[in-house]
Amino acid sequence: MRGEVAVVTGGSRGIGAAIARRLAGDGVHVAITYRAAADRADQVVRDVTARGVRGLAIRADLADPDAPRHVVAAVLAAFGRLDVVVNNAGVAPSGPVRDVTLAELDATLAVHARAAFLLAQAAEPHLPDGGRIITVGSSLARRVPLPGWTLYAMSKSALIGLTKGLARDLGPRGITVNLVHPGSTDTDMNPADGPDADAERRHTALGRYLDPDDVAATVAHLAGPGGRGITGAEFAVDAGVTA
Repeated sequence: MRGEVAVVTGGSRGIGAAIARRLAGDGVHVAITYRAAADRADQVVRDVTARGVRGLAIRADLADPDAPRHVVAAVLAAFGRLDVVVNNAGVAPSGPVRDVTLAELDATLAVHARAAFLLAQAAEPHLPDGGRIITVGSSLARRVPLPGWTLYAMSKSALIGLTKGLARDLGPRGITVNLVHPGSTDTDMNPADGPDADAERRHTALGRYLDPDDVAATVAHLAGPGGRGITGAEFAVDAGVTA
């Protein structure tokens, strides 16, 4: 993969940052997007460049329908090519259905589903034959063991149809499209010492939280040579919560 270029949305922290660092370690130049945490994004870029490749942080609010097109343009302007797209940016709404507002519903669907579609749409003309699109979903798209996650689960399940449809649309060019479903992962959005962590562990087969690097390893495999024959597939990296 040395010399290829990837963009990772929501790459300033958690799973996205781990993916950016892992791809950089494989020789990939990496652009990340961030919404507000410029200091964290700058640190990830420093970590990327320390691995001997180029890095770029792009400020973008993926709830804005124009953002995906601007992100692709920024990557092309900086690197001159784009080989791998990783849709990772996300939000984590939770609570009773009765409390979900229309604004929250629209924002969640915009970030999780619409942005992933629009980024793939904007990137596709520039991807080489054999390019990769990888989306980070959620184990909640397949199993919802706790109440309060209806909106989140619905928005993530939309990515299943997106992945399978894109795989058919882009397959003739050898572009692979896959979906990785993390389970409970130790990030600042869902820390392993958080108030609900013990309950989440009880639903896993392994009895533990994941590390972001666990998810990044699967994304890197799909982005690399080993993933060239895999498309339209879902991968549960969830400590067995969907077992």
